[in-house]
Amino acid sequence: MQILREIIVEVTKMAVAHKGSISMGLVLIPIGMYKATVDNDIHFNQLEKESKARIKYKKYCSHCGKEVSSADIIKGYEYEKDRYVVMTDEELERIKTKKDKTIHILQFAKMSEVNMIYYEKDYYAVPDTGAEKAYELLRQALLAQKKVAIAKTVMGTNEKLLVLYPTKEGIIVKTLFYHDEIAAIPRTVPKMKLDENELNMAKMLIENMTKPFVAEDFRDEYQARLREAIMKKIQGQEIVAVDTSGPSNVIDLMEALQKSLELSGHPDKGSQKRLTGTA
Repeated sequence: MQILREIIVEVTKMAVAHKGSISMGLVLIPIGMYKATVDNDIHFNQLEKESKARIKYKKYCSHCGKEVSSADIIKGYEYEKDRYVVMTDEELERIKTKKDKTIHILQFAKMSEVNMIYYEKDYYAVPDTGAEKAYELLRQALLAQKKVAIAKTVMGTNEKLLVLYPTKEGIIVKTLFYHDEIAAIPRTVPKMKLDENELNMAKMLIENMTKPFVAEDFRDEYQARLREAIMKKIQGQEIVAVDTSGPSNVIDLMEALQKSLELSGHPDKGSQKRLTGTA
């Protein structure tokens, strides 16, 4: 619970992405949803080649040509060519039902039953003051049964399908794509007949490279090199290529597997000989 309290203190410093209440039968749990990720990437501005001046985009009226501010912009749906029906925020809010305004739990399921291709975004679900007990009841009950809650809510003008995923620290809300939003595979990948030795060596390579996943062990190394390169250019230094070798084409799959096993530190040469059938 201490870790949960620390997360709550930290995320409440951030702007809430969505406010609502988890609805489970007659139980209502008011929560705030906070983005679970931050953007640490370096972003470049577009500049005019000669002057190096910043390129800016302006919103303007296609009828009179004048520039417009956000306060002058309203929502319109084009139902015929150049004909629009205007919808105000108040009207959009009026058509929301009570269920739309809650994170309404529809059913429960095993997490393994939700295909990962459907995942869109993650949010921290943080209970409002006074809702902690009901929140904790849901979290512990889901964890005990190793289940997740499948829910729906309206965010903006879209009805979102959600998964409420319990963790040791709290509940993560995962927004999902709908089935009709998932594109078909561009082409069917043929199921090739495999050589048993190659398959065994691939299994050994996987086994040799298997260890517990620790997220803290990984970082964006390219972004670190990019920051260093930017600092060098600021200081007037030249950017030098860090790797001048070209890509190598793998022709012999067995040879590539053997070399990969050597690099990964295979158990012993005897086991490799048994796999390849050599004496």
